Formats: sequence, structure tokens, C-alpha cells
Amino acid sequence: MIHPCILCGGSGTRLWPLSRKSYPKQFVAVTGEETLFQATARRLSGVCGAEPLAPPLILTHADFRFIASQQLGEAGIEAGTILLEPEGHNTAPAVLVAALQLQACDPEAVLLVAPSDHRIPDAAAFRAAVARGLPALAKGRIVTFGIRPTRAETGYGWLELSAEAEGAGDGPAPLARFVEKPAPEEAAGMLRSDRFLWNAGIFLFRAADMIAAFEAHAPALIAPVRAALAGATLDLDFLRLAAAPWKATAAISLDYAVMEPARNLSVVPYAGSWSDLGTWDAVWSESARDACGTGCQGTADAIDCENSLLRSDSPEVRLVGIGLRDVMAIATRDAVLVAHRSRTQEVGAAVALLHAQGAQQATQLHTDHRPWGRYECLSRGDRFQVKRIHVRPGGMLSLQSHHHRAEHWIVVEGTAKVTIDGETRLLSENQSVYVPLGAVHRMENPGKLPVVLIEVQTGAYLGEDDIIRYEDLYAREAQPEPERLRRL
Repeated sequence: MIHPCILCGGSGTRLWPLSRKSYPKQFVAVTGEETLFQATARRLSGVCGAEPLAPPLILTHADFRFIASQQLGEAGIEAGTILLEPEGHNTAPAVLVAALQLQACDPEAVLLVAPSDHRIPDAAAFRAAVARGLPALAKGRIVTFGIRPTRAETGYGWLELSAEAEGAGDGPAPLARFVEKPAPEEAAGMLRSDRFLWNAGIFLFRAADMIAAFEAHAPALIAPVRAALAGATLDLDFLRLAAAPWKATAAISLDYAVMEPARNLSVVPYAGSWSDLGTWDAVWSESARDACGTGCQGTADAIDCENSLLRSDSPEVRLVGIGLRDVMAIATRDAVLVAHRSRTQEVGAAVALLHAQGAQQATQLHTDHRPWGRYECLSRGDRFQVKRIHVRPGGMLSLQSHHHRAEHWIVVEGTAKVTIDGETRLLSENQSVYVPLGAVHRMENPGKLPVVLIEVQTGAYLGEDDIIRYEDLYAREAQPEPERLRRL
């Protein structure tokens, strides 16, 4: 059985403002109806050649645990273990801990490691490529996958096939070396050769062979990663790695730590469509476009535009472009990006600028996702804030109180079960309730349809850290009142 391992980290800066640190691109529907994470999990499901694919092992940050679990459920995909990293330390520690975890369950475990944010539309062709790599594992090889290049791309790493690869066809071929992001002249030369492929960052290997590679090339990682796994604790349906030893691991990529010095690597070429969707220009390349090369997504329209991408993800923001040439215009409810297609790799500079200015838009999405649903701020002013709250069926907010604000709830869709100071009632559409300052309260959705309500907060302090949590269905820690709030 092949065990898919999906790496689900990422800082969320390259596709800003759609993707942000609080909600990175793998959880966003960038090019279709499914999110990139859901599409990856579906692609790594079913059967690969004659081998079944196990439920995926997910590695993600604790902040994204409920998002990952919920999106798998919405896609109808069974989750395997969801490992929670205390903090992101790049791909080498993540791959090592996955290999150690699965080898403990199955000494002959085979892992297929893939990022969660790539677009590979032909899932059957990709699984066929994986099947072609399986015979190499019997020889102790670690298999990586190379994409047949279509342009002199300088934003990707490249793979050079060994001279012995001639005649290998689409089967595993020996790898000569990794090439980091090349200069334009070097990339053009590699494109003309048939011995170079793009590095997809996807790996197939036996757990024992990968662990041996770490022992040979990155032994300093093994002890802290083993300790983090040995000290892992169950948190509902998640396995939370121990924070102290994990913090001691070096933040390094798998390529640098193991792949580049290893000599037992083989490459399977893949000629199908692939993109890491690393820039808005890459999204434009993968999007449906009109005869003039312009794509419009969401509430966006184009008049006399060429080779451009216009996207608005908010029904409240109508985006119209006139006479644009090679322009990316991306709008959300709280931010707009306008960039020339040739400059989209510099979006990180815009995020850094906003971060330096203390702008919330640099890292926080306007919608805050919680295990019970989500909320968004509609209006904010001195001593008041208005939110729209969505509670999914079966969702339940924690039993809580606030020292510095009162709340008014107005139900606009569904039926909410509300508890205030021990008294429980049902509120249906057009009904409302007042939650006094200091009252112990909770809200839940007992029905089969979502509950939507408008919450009006009033008080001296309206921050999210003004919360005393007494009980919580999702095992989030109780939160004592911060010292700075007690001084208000």
C-alpha cells in the first residue's frame, strides 16, 4: 500500500491578497471549485497501478487543523493521521517525521510525498507516472518527478538527468544533479536540451530508505525529530508533535538536506499539465481566457483588455478593467493588487510593505475561519463592531464570557440554540437576543442547515482576546483574562 503524505504548510504570500498567512493558498479555490488541498487529496486517492492508496497523512500547522479536516470531509475523502507541526521548519523535518511515523506502523511502508498547493488536472496520468516509479523502489532508489519544461522558467528548480538516462523513456532514470533557480541564459539552454526537467518537489520512496538517507546526509535532524514524535500527544483526531524538540530541528528543505547529496535518486518524467501556481502569472496561464488572452473570475469584467487577469472574490466589489495590457488585477473585500504580469514574483514585497505599516491585510484574511464555521467583520468603529457569523450544522461555539463588551445577536438564517447564564432557548429567523457584559453564554447550530446571524458588539474593548473560555467542543485551551485587559 502506498501512503500519500501531503505537506500542507506555506506562508500564503505569493498569491496575496487571495492567499494570506492566516489562510494560505492550498485552502483556496484558485482555479476551480475545489481548493488546491482538496484536489491534491483527491488526486492521491484510489489505486495507483496495482497498489491501493491509503488515506493520506497530512502535515500542517496547528492553526490549520480544523480547516484541513473540514475540507477533507467536504470532499468526501477519509483522512489518515493529521500531524500538527508546532511551527513550520521547511520540508526536511516534515518528510522525516512522516517516514518515522509510517515506518513505526509498517516497516515496509512506501510514501508518496506531495505539496498541497500544486495543480495537476489529469489525476489518472499522474497516478500512472507514480506507478512507473514503483519498480525503482525495490533497488533502494528514491524517486522524484520531473516536469517536461515548456518555457525557460527561472522561478523553478531544475533536474538534470544522467547520461545513462538515454533510452529510459518515461521510466525511472538516474539523476545527475539539481539545478537551483537558473539565470535566463542558463534556463534557455536547459530548455533546448532533452536532459533537463522542472523539479516538481514530489517524492516516492520506502520509509526505510529515506530514514537511511537522513542518517547519511542530515543526521543532526534525526534525534530532535524522533523526540518530537515520541512526545506527540493526541488532540481530538489530531497528533500534535512535541514543541520543544521540534523547535530544536533545523529549518531546511528536503532538497538541500538529503536530495542534493544523495546518489540513489531516480527521476520519472511527467509530460502532463502541472503548475505550482506560485505567481499570479502562473494562475493566469492556468485560467480560462478569451480570444484576447484575458481571464475574468468572480465579479470582474474586461473591456478591450489583452493578456490580463481580472479577479474579484467579493460580490460587494465589482472589478472592471478597460484597455489593460499584461496586467494582473486581484480584488478581495479588503485589499486590491494591481501588477504587471512580469512583476508578479515581487508580490512578497507588497506583503512586507503592508506588514511594516502594521496593516492587518498583510497576514489576516477578512474572513476568520473557526472549527465551528467562520465570521467576518462588516463594520467597526469607536466602541462598536458588527460581524456576520456562519455556524455550520453541528457547530458549537465555546461556553464563554467577556469582561469588556456586550453583544446583540440577530438570526437571519436557520435556527440557533442559545444559552445565556444557564437559560437555553431557540432563536429562529428574525429573532434576536441580548448578551449582557459578563454573561456566560454559548451558541450552537442543532439543525441540518447553516445558521447565519448578525452580531453587534458594544463596549470599551472589542479585541478577540477578551474571552474567558469555560468549555469547548474543540479542545481549545481555556483562556484566562490577559493582564492588559484587567487594567482597562
